[in-house]
Amino acid sequence: MPIHNPSEIRNIALTGHGGCGKTILAERLLFAAGVTKRMGTIEEGNTVSDHTKEEAHHKHSLTSSVVYFTYKGRVINLIDTPGLSDFLGHAISCMPPVETVAVVIDAAHGIESTTRRLLAVAAERQIPRMIIINKIESPEADLEALVELIRDEFGSICLPINLPAQNKTAIVNVFDHDGSDDVGDAADFSSVRDAHKAILEQVVEVDEDLMALYLEQGESLKPDQVHAAFEKALGEGHLVPICFCSAKTGVGIDDLLHVLADLCPSPMEVQPPELVIRDQPDDAEHVFQPRPDPAAKVVAHVFKVTADPFVGKLAFFRVYSGTIRTKSELFLNDSRKGLRIGHLYKIRGRETIEVDALGPGDLGAVSKIDEIHFNGILHDSHDTDSVRLVPLPLPRPMFGLAIELKNHADEGKFSTATSRLADEDPCFRVERIAATKQTVVRGLGELHLRVMLERLKTNFGIDVTTAPPKVAYKETVTVKANGHHRHKKQTGGAGQFGEVYLTVEPLPPDLEEADSLENGFAFINDTVGGSIPKQFMPAIEKGVRQVLTEGAIAGYPLTGVCVRVYDGKYHAVDSKEVAFVTAGKRAFIDGVKNARPVLLEPIVDLEITAPSNHMGDITGHLSGKRGRVQSTEMIGADTCLIRAQAPLGELQTYSNELKSMTAGQGSFSMEYSHDEHTPAHIQAEVVAAYKPRHEED
Repeated sequence: MPIHNPSEIRNIALTGHGGCGKTILAERLLFAAGVTKRMGTIEEGNTVSDHTKEEAHHKHSLTSSVVYFTYKGRVINLIDTPGLSDFLGHAISCMPPVETVAVVIDAAHGIESTTRRLLAVAAERQIPRMIIINKIESPEADLEALVELIRDEFGSICLPINLPAQNKTAIVNVFDHDGSDDVGDAADFSSVRDAHKAILEQVVEVDEDLMALYLEQGESLKPDQVHAAFEKALGEGHLVPICFCSAKTGVGIDDLLHVLADLCPSPMEVQPPELVIRDQPDDAEHVFQPRPDPAAKVVAHVFKVTADPFVGKLAFFRVYSGTIRTKSELFLNDSRKGLRIGHLYKIRGRETIEVDALGPGDLGAVSKIDEIHFNGILHDSHDTDSVRLVPLPLPRPMFGLAIELKNHADEGKFSTATSRLADEDPCFRVERIAATKQTVVRGLGELHLRVMLERLKTNFGIDVTTAPPKVAYKETVTVKANGHHRHKKQTGGAGQFGEVYLTVEPLPPDLEEADSLENGFAFINDTVGGSIPKQFMPAIEKGVRQVLTEGAIAGYPLTGVCVRVYDGKYHAVDSKEVAFVTAGKRAFIDGVKNARPVLLEPIVDLEITAPSNHMGDITGHLSGKRGRVQSTEMIGADTCLIRAQAPLGELQTYSNELKSMTAGQGSFSMEYSHDEHTPAHIQAEVVAAYKPRHEED
């Protein structure tokens, strides 16, 4: 397979809310391009994109899938992304490698919560956007009203470049229209001529010369005269084209292929994603812009990692500059160890097509290199060691389950298995909570974690039991107080002695950067006159840090605390490091108990989308969970958007509760916001249930 000219490549991410038809749309495009002879279906589980056993079982896309095809001399790399909110991280992580984010909207259901989130992220990353209205054949679809709703919510930059006609059984191309009166190609709504004029007027605004020509020639401008300005408007976010189609019937697919191949920008026409390089010796970050030149130094970004049962670990990447060839040697980030490229592939679902080389702008994969990880930068020169992608706005995994191994013989392989799953999914985390002695897996929702635990069992043979995790409280102090402890132990011969006086206070703003553990901790030696020799100060700090991890009143980590050791005593013979570790630890606990300690609970931001007739039920239910509604607004005639804040501990089962309240029509997103003081009655219950581990004096 030859190396493709970057001007011939189109990289497009198909995104949108779950159930909008992205996978079948990809299936229809592959069929129309002649890649497949028969279309697969979700029901039969035989689509090109959804090729894993889990996806066939759940009948939803659960991870991103790369497919490619050629059309009219263009190489179109299409990334089909999952639309369920539980798998939003996969969709966002596939935005850097593409030049166009195509957001698919179900014509009957309209704008949904994930639609808004994806369009917002693409706009923030300055990636060209287009909207594809799918399922136009639906009897419930009011296409004219939907276009108005899209323009009301996302701005007048959203304009149709084609329109449905003949009662949704045909599509009229608006962009290529000659500007004449509508004859024989009347649309189901609007006027083709008016829509053509609106596109022209929007596009010429980005080009002064074209604007002057338009004022002179009017709508008689030809598409080839406007093409460059169209792509410039798309690249600058000055235009978001709207297309209509039906993946089910095939209506509008040929026109959509034309849009993807001829109107969507190539890697030559759009700036690459936000890459930065850290320069030495000033250690400052600067924008780094690789050139899409096949002869330049190699720079490629890894946007997905997965384990393929046939070819092993697969790392998917986008080449920004240079040419990657088999047998070549690359480096990962700032590693000095070279990685030998044994096999290069183009990917089409589960199919791997081996190639000899991949040039700038193209998407591909490399197999069987364990060191490669998600978000890594591959390069062939140490001049680019410090190139990094600006962090993605991935949703924070907040939904958790405490897990225990059914078979403790699996402990040896558990860590390896979960690290591999985390490598494949940017929003999956595993953490050990020392205070609660629980291993907690975290994800974006109940389905997300269910799928990950299914993979744990299927791929690694590890079975677990689950339970709701204990709330991850934090401890802190609210006032300044003193603490003291004398540790004295005599067992015959040399004993142990250490005495510590200290103060505990909320961390002052000017000390927040002095030292840190989680949200802040400072340790200061304020002793004078040698009351405690300097060699024992690290031992005191060690004892204090043990309490930071283990907690002082309820067994949860301490944060936002400043400790000042101001006095103490030592013994020339009996004072040892272990004595001052114990003295420091217990003096700190004494100080915390005197400093009006409080528990902090995590508060999350909620964004809930549901039918408007359920708004009262949802807001009332949130109030019962100590939630605070921030705002409510209507989206269209029958959908409401509720923004609220609530304690994470009250939302462990909220996914199922919302589905029950809204007959499965409600959806929500959740992200960590901040910590707040826990109500007194809850704090009293938690503190009363705490059973500290007693140590011998």
